[in-house]
Amino acid sequence: MDINYMDFYSYPARFPGPQLPAGPPKPPGGLPTPNPQQAPTSPPPAFIPAQQTATPFAVDPGAISLCLFRNTFIWLRNGSSFWYFPIFVGSRSVAGFRWNGRFWTIFGVDTRQIVSFTCF
Repeated sequence: MDINYMDFYSYPARFPGPQLPAGPPKPPGGLPTPNPQQAPTSPPPAFIPAQQTATPFAVDPGAISLCLFRNTFIWLRNGSSFWYFPIFVGSRSVAGFRWNGRFWTIFGVDTRQIVSFTCF
């Protein structure tokens, strides 16, 4: 059997399993979708909010997904707390930008490490 290698390589690659969506979910209310590759252009609020009641288990991804593309303050199990701007929520992780006091840096965190959060 003769294999035509040009035909073999001309087909687009297809990979089994779940595929990533074309882009981030659109914010409610018809607002424009932020560019997921770009950090927020302004600093977070200048205050630190009061911590809400802590949860004994992992944070629910459905709950924190309500904070997508919003300034969010997060408290972690290790005692750290910081302003965060989430752009993606997975089944056990959140990706976005963390405020380091001077600028936004890309940052991901396991939802099992989040004690509580509040978004604005």
